Amino acid sequence: MDVTRLVAVDAARAARVLNEVREATLAGRRARIAPRPVIEQSWERMLRGGVDPERDFRSGLLSAEEVRHRRDESPLRHVLPVLREGLLSVADAARHIVVVADAEGRVLWREGSPAVLRKADGLGFEVGADWREEVVGTNGVGTPAVVRRPVQVFAAEHFVRSHTTWTCAGAPVTDPRDGRLLGVVDVSGPLETMHPATLAWVDAVAKLAEARLRELHLDSLERLRTVGAPVLARLDGRALVVDRDGWAAAVTGIPYVRRVSLPKSLSPGRRWLATLGPCVVEPLAGGWLLRAADEPPATAATRLALDLTRPDRGALTVAGPAGSWSRELSPRHAELLYLLTEHPAGRGAADLAGDLFGDASRTVTVRAEMSRVRRYLGALLQHRPYRFRADVEVTVLLPEDPRDLLPRSAAPAVARRRTAERGG
Repeated sequence: MDVTRLVAVDAARAARVLNEVREATLAGRRARIAPRPVIEQSWERMLRGGVDPERDFRSGLLSAEEVRHRRDESPLRHVLPVLREGLLSVADAARHIVVVADAEGRVLWREGSPAVLRKADGLGFEVGADWREEVVGTNGVGTPAVVRRPVQVFAAEHFVRSHTTWTCAGAPVTDPRDGRLLGVVDVSGPLETMHPATLAWVDAVAKLAEARLRELHLDSLERLRTVGAPVLARLDGRALVVDRDGWAAAVTGIPYVRRVSLPKSLSPGRRWLATLGPCVVEPLAGGWLLRAADEPPATAATRLALDLTRPDRGALTVAGPAGSWSRELSPRHAELLYLLTEHPAGRGAADLAGDLFGDASRTVTVRAEMSRVRRYLGALLQHRPYRFRADVEVTVLLPEDPRDLLPRSAAPAVARRRTAERGG
């Protein structure tokens, strides 16, 4: 039985069916209808994490001051007009509410039907509330943030019983520059007001928001280029003008690069960067001027730590005599670097294509992604085959439960590792 289709035809019957599925599954019995895979996997995470399906746990709300601070710092503030225009008028008329949460699952904005807003208050679905999956169970804010794709949670598909009168459709909004999760946009309301097509609608608006963020970034680079290009024209040697996140606005003396990996706290002065080696860092309005320094190259970093303990994203830290830097990884780059740690002798493009896609012919995609990885790892990553340089000390930090390894990954090699650990 297609539950989503049943919801559209007979909401009352769908609610009964979903409740039967939930009760049977959480009691360890075989349900007449299996939960949808995305829901079943979320429930498994909740059970392993110790979330109580009978307890309506609510963490403390953020203070009004902290909410204001997070709103001011969130890139999502730039796309609120897109989200409101795309969702709010229809949601209000259909007795829904629109919720925008940050990457940590904190509700920052909430608008829509006054009656549904009051019901949301009763569930603790308020501005400043924490709706991460590991805190309040399967839901339309926390679950999309974990799996990094749109998810609709119908009624009793919620893990916590007190939420089973509610239905949510949420889609992640990611930074188009690097794939970093910025937050989740969600449309919620009673089951009888929700249609399966709501999810496609919410996802389409989330993608419009991402497109707007991409436009804003390109505009900011163009403004920086007008400042930096005249500066570079007066310089000899190698130099770049980059924004605060390392995206290149203008270059001279070197082939064009899209992005330079910068330390989290860059300051003016002499520094060592993977792209330029020793360089002089100077501030510009909206970015940095990076000038190659006339001195022998600094010793390359020799320690690399790949942190895969968080379910939402991986992180990379490189440290050595010249200093250290860190970078959050896109899901694909986390997969690739993990696979290379599993094969210290190296992995060819065809091997990695098989590991990632189950299709050894997809080498073009692999080579393109590895080219992007090498932009920030530089000489630390060798190729033919792809491998870490022999003198680099590589450490991998894995989740406590091996089944939580890269939970969003559908790569066959990663799935086999999770399955093998489950069986072991």
